[in-house]
Amino acid sequence: MSDQANNETPARSANQRGSARLGAVQALYQMDVGGTSLSKVLEEFELYRLGKELDEELYLPADIAYFRDLVAGVVKQQLVLDPKIHTALEKGWPLARIDTTLRAVMRAGLYEMLYHKDVPARVIITEYVDVAKAFFEGDEPRIVNGVLDNLAREVREEELKPRDKT
Repeated sequence: MSDQANNETPARSANQRGSARLGAVQALYQMDVGGTSLSKVLEEFELYRLGKELDEELYLPADIAYFRDLVAGVVKQQLVLDPKIHTALEKGWPLARIDTTLRAVMRAGLYEMLYHKDVPARVIITEYVDVAKAFFEGDEPRIVNGVLDNLAREVREEELKPRDKT
């Protein structure tokens, strides 16, 4: 019985982290567009959105601590994140020109790569491509993939090096 419980916990935890990532991007968007403060947006999402039904839309339960860390971390580290993202974008596309939601996805993905070394870079990239797919049907998920992949090669160089076959 305990083996079965242990096997189910990582899947549930991973699903809750995915929901935390999606919620974090929404919260970052709300802060950017609406000027909502960090404390207000965290309170609103925790009380009324994450794991709740809002306007007939069900928000999945999220890892609240992970959600809080992502949102607060992106806000705190934005001056570190933005220049790195800017250099990973195609020439002629400054970060300020990028869609607000897309910017939030990239900031959260890079934050997680820099400050959550326990999560493999490829998992982070896949998760944020999926988050982008929740908002966009065009090329944006591929842009997220390309930018986060470039950033991962910079900030997680050792992790992404090809292994010797000796």
